[in-house]
Amino acid sequence: MISRTDTSAQHPARLTPGDRVTVARAGLGVVVAVLVALTLAGVLPPRSWLLVGVLVPTLLLDAVDGLVARRTHTVTARGARWDMEVDSAIVFVTSLAVVPIAPWALAIGLARYAFGLGSFFRPAWRAPLPYSRGRRRIAALQAVALATALVPLTPIWLAQAVTALALALLIFSFTRDVLFLERRWRGSPGRVSR
Repeated sequence: MISRTDTSAQHPARLTPGDRVTVARAGLGVVVAVLVALTLAGVLPPRSWLLVGVLVPTLLLDAVDGLVARRTHTVTARGARWDMEVDSAIVFVTSLAVVPIAPWALAIGLARYAFGLGSFFRPAWRAPLPYSRGRRRIAALQAVALATALVPLTPIWLAQAVTALALALLIFSFTRDVLFLERRWRGSPGRVSR
């Protein structure tokens, strides 16, 4: 029986209302990527209002797609995965723009991809994680910290401090999740500890 909320099983190619918001956010993400490339090429100043003006609505829409999906009863695993991939790409591209003032910001952009790469070598990391409001808040903080660092009025020292704090929280979050996954993997029946 197909769940009312899983429309992807009935219409694999059909975009749900939440998916449409994600598509709009992905389109804005492409504009952000172009502006970041122009910034890194020296065409735009390192921290421009133009980049921030496109980045902020792009980041705000992240809170909208899930809400729309829930309100329209069209939540799908595919939509959630797509949302996560768009989030990761936007954070990565944004982190590149912050690198000239806070080089460690690149680690924020690469963290999710490093975790994904690690899962190729550690099967335990492929298991689903339980829902965590703390994990979601820390993830959202990464985008806020990067956007704050790019605001031209933000002092450089504050941009560096905010991104350093965001990275520290991100490392804490990933470490906690990896330890949880490893403990669960070792404790699962039929697994031999190495």
